[in-house]
Amino acid sequence: MTWLIVALVLVVAAAGLLRWRRPAWYWLTFGVTLAALRVLVRYGSVMDACGLTVPAPRWCLALARMTNRPVPSPRAPRILRVRVTRTGLVLRLKLRPGQDAFDVAASCDRLRHSFAMYGVTSRELRSGVVELRMTGYDVLKRVQMPALVDTRPMRVPVAMREDGAVHYRDYRAVPHALTLGATESGKSVYQRNLVAALAPQHVALVGIDCKQGVELFPLARRFSALADNPDTAAELLDALVSHMEDVYQLIRAEQRITADVPDAEIAADIWDLPEHLRPVPIVVLVDEVAELALFATKEEEKRRDRIITALARLAQLGRAAGIYLEICGQRFGSELGKGITMLRAQLTGRTAHRVNDESSANMALGDIAPDAVLAAIQIPTDTPGIAITGDSTGGWARIRAPHTSLRQAVNICNRHADLTPDLPALAPFRPALGTLTPVPAPAVESAPAAA
Repeated sequence: MTWLIVALVLVVAAAGLLRWRRPAWYWLTFGVTLAALRVLVRYGSVMDACGLTVPAPRWCLALARMTNRPVPSPRAPRILRVRVTRTGLVLRLKLRPGQDAFDVAASCDRLRHSFAMYGVTSRELRSGVVELRMTGYDVLKRVQMPALVDTRPMRVPVAMREDGAVHYRDYRAVPHALTLGATESGKSVYQRNLVAALAPQHVALVGIDCKQGVELFPLARRFSALADNPDTAAELLDALVSHMEDVYQLIRAEQRITADVPDAEIAADIWDLPEHLRPVPIVVLVDEVAELALFATKEEEKRRDRIITALARLAQLGRAAGIYLEICGQRFGSELGKGITMLRAQLTGRTAHRVNDESSANMALGDIAPDAVLAAIQIPTDTPGIAITGDSTGGWARIRAPHTSLRQAVNICNRHADLTPDLPALAPFRPALGTLTPVPAPAVESAPAAA
């Protein structure tokens, strides 16, 4: 008996230690069993208390009256499947006649409390079938990406969603995106994750970093072109527009519009071309868009109009030519001048990190997911990396990218430097990779020493 008590105490202590230090391990060893039992035992009563049941059919009630049997109890949605994941449980429910997926979504917070889970979200798979994703712990507190992810060409994992699913950046589905966030909100780490995920793929990376290149130039070995000031950025964007026009001429020449060619094989973008003729896709990363839109003189205003016009043309026409935009900034509103709102309308994907005011959140999410604006302004300052992502469908989710240091991103880019395409149109903007020379420290007046 003594050994049994000692073993029980050790198991409880180990469970408590795992729950505190390694919540994912605790979930896979102890939490999943307790949670599954809790859900299956409480399911009927919880659904009834949450108003997610319907009365029994009339023929059942009539049969019960005719045979003097008890009245059948209300029926809850039928469980089609229970699946265990590394972060929680996934329940697939078949709704009863008269029930709606919105009722389940509105009850998610009550289901979270009733089943003692960390979070519960729902989504409608098809008519009458709803999926409940339950998380057993805070997956955004210490982000750990799964070892196996569904990576495809132009589709890369960049963050973890609050429901335990992986958030992917799919350029084929969402060609252009906007990322907003205040200083120290995690915007740069998100961008590093994106570059590190794209580095092993057959893609050309083009960067515009007007902060003298401090963010993107350390990753230069994987970039086909880089610009560190507005003047060079204007020339680089003009070269991208010319490259886009050349790609369209190639598509026109290879469209293969003849009577014996099926409709599905007629080329309308680079992905319809034969692989040996397909130009390499290009991802353009703009680190701080406001630096491209601000001006103080007439000459700078002309340069600004030239830059915004080129960006708008790439956003409107670049998808079929395989050119995709990733624009980052702290604000992206109409105060940046004409053409900004037209450019923003072409950026389908939206990601908003912590912002300093509600108007900044409205710039990112107000026109596609108004419900997400309140969530964006409630991101605390002590959790950098938390962001709200949405698209034109109106859906949104809370995500967080794993912390990737600049050294880790540099190592990944250097490891895949041999995959950097050499594009003739962008050759003048290829970053120089010579030996770094030491830069003298700036002259700073020091405070007088204390007496």
